[in-house]
Amino acid sequence: MTDAAALPGQPRSGDITGWASPRAYCVLAPNPSPMTLDGTNTWIVAEPDSDLAVVIDPGPLDDTHLRDVVATVERQGRQVALTLLTHGHPDHAEGAARFAELTGTPVRALDPALRLGEEGLAGGDVVTTGGLELRVVPTPGHTADSLSFHLPADAAVLTGDTVLGRGTTVVAHPDGRLGDYLDSLRALRSLTVDDGVSHVLPGHGPVLADAQGALDHYLAHRATRLAQVETAVEEGHRTADEVVAHVYADVDRSLWPAAQLSVRAQLDYLAERGLV
Repeated sequence: MTDAAALPGQPRSGDITGWASPRAYCVLAPNPSPMTLDGTNTWIVAEPDSDLAVVIDPGPLDDTHLRDVVATVERQGRQVALTLLTHGHPDHAEGAARFAELTGTPVRALDPALRLGEEGLAGGDVVTTGGLELRVVPTPGHTADSLSFHLPADAAVLTGDTVLGRGTTVVAHPDGRLGDYLDSLRALRSLTVDDGVSHVLPGHGPVLADAQGALDHYLAHRATRLAQVETAVEEGHRTADEVVAHVYADVDRSLWPAAQLSVRAQLDYLAERGLV
């Protein structure tokens, strides 16, 4: 879910379906929009010599797409063993129940309402399926239930909507909170320093081959936007609508509703710190 601040040097469009790393294969859902970029990236993750696969974010409730994911796994000589959700937004999670019907497999998520089966997910969990290792990283902020998945064998992290392949994401107020989001970005950046993560496999848009650079860009962008919002308030723009019209004047108006969510989160953040 983007707010349209472009990352330098990233392609503007294109189907990224295919292998993104030795263990991660993307199937692009047919749901392009200003908010979803080219569509939702459904990830199939497996050890190269395993006959079991994990699917992350089945995507929208589109039976053709869901069956295409199953068929792709089968063409790889595998079967789906488990489904994971990065968060509960419909473009990522709405198809999960139907996908579970098609595959007969459980769905694990942080939010109990999204789970199918007895096991959930929490920060610090390690998912091991068919020899694969995925480390669960809590990354709230875009939403309260947002998770990322560290794939150490490929020096990669699957970020859902926390980091996108193009543009920057929305802090989906009131569920999303800016303070949490900034902490999550710093936690992901620490993976690039402490754990050698080099690639971001996002929920929308192309793979980012400079994870640290992308996270530095995100943090700088948030600092700039926050300063712009603070200045706008000081100049008398008090409501979210007024701040968006002032700060996002050069952004396509179709993205203003999303920008309003982020602005409300920023206003709350500033108010909590006594800055406005």
